[in-house]
Amino acid sequence: MHICKKLTITTTLSLLLLLSVAAAAFAAAQTTCPVMGGPINKELYADYKGERVYFCCMACPPEFAKDPEKFIKKLNEMGQEPEKIDPDK
Repeated sequence: MHICKKLTITTTLSLLLLLSVAAAAFAAAQTTCPVMGGPINKELYADYKGERVYFCCMACPPEFAKDPEKFIKKLNEMGQEPEKIDPDK
């Protein structure tokens, strides 16, 4: 019985890991500002590490610039991801 419990826990943890990886792989396109939470305006954005992050208003880009990783993480937690951009353009 101990072996069955161990296999079940291992299997469960493996499935949870796979699900979290799959969720990240299928994150939705960004629709929400990571700073204030409003709907994005595609004319307001910052490019960061090959990704374009959109904002809801002019007050948000300076806040984003203070700690970009914090806001990228926030987007990911919302199930959204920044737009990938071509860094050579």
